[in-house]
Amino acid sequence: MTWFKRNGMAMLGTVMAMAAATGVSVALATQDGNSPQQQQGVTAGEKAPMFTLKDTKGNEHSLKDLLGKETTKAVVIEWFNPDCPYVVKHHKTHSTMRDLAKKYADQGVVWIAINSGAPGLQGAGVDRNVKAIEEYKIAYSVLMDMDGKVGKQYGAKRTPEMYVIAKDGTIVYHGAIDNDRSARNLGEINYVEEALKAHLAGETVAVQRTQAYGCTVKYRE
Repeated sequence: MTWFKRNGMAMLGTVMAMAAATGVSVALATQDGNSPQQQQGVTAGEKAPMFTLKDTKGNEHSLKDLLGKETTKAVVIEWFNPDCPYVVKHHKTHSTMRDLAKKYADQGVVWIAINSGAPGLQGAGVDRNVKAIEEYKIAYSVLMDMDGKVGKQYGAKRTPEMYVIAKDGTIVYHGAIDNDRSARNLGEINYVEEALKAHLAGETVAVQRTQAYGCTVKYRE
């Protein structure tokens, strides 16, 4: 082992130890092996891309307009695929999404879902999502991003993948809904709720980024 490699590994160990001690997440590589600099999209601390999409009823929703409402304090985006087992976990096996959206609705939190699945792929299409809204008793809008443009702008890779966006457009949390990566059990920590609690209280979100788990977003490419 060369001096540079040996000492580089030692420095890496020191950084990771410091991160563990302070509770700070250090993203050195993603699950697919790419560095954060190579990843497309946005994450916590960055500005959310603005977009306008139609819901299953054909009504347009603009992120800029949602954030611009006087009553809005945060917008939560949930990447959605009704046939993904991990989405089923939080919509049918448990009512995670519905309960959180309802709980924070009167606190200025707007919750929306986006389906970036391409036509003909799993969970995609207006008809399937209309049925899912009824089946899962979803009270918020499911927006259709069938060309995947918005999903790719955000770099969304999983369903569900969550973004909590402050009124000024800054992403204050990005990642998993909770800390149990199984397709059935709920985690002890709901990261989105913890982020909302802190943000609404005017505090800094402690855990701003986690790795989303679930099915891959069904882009055409």
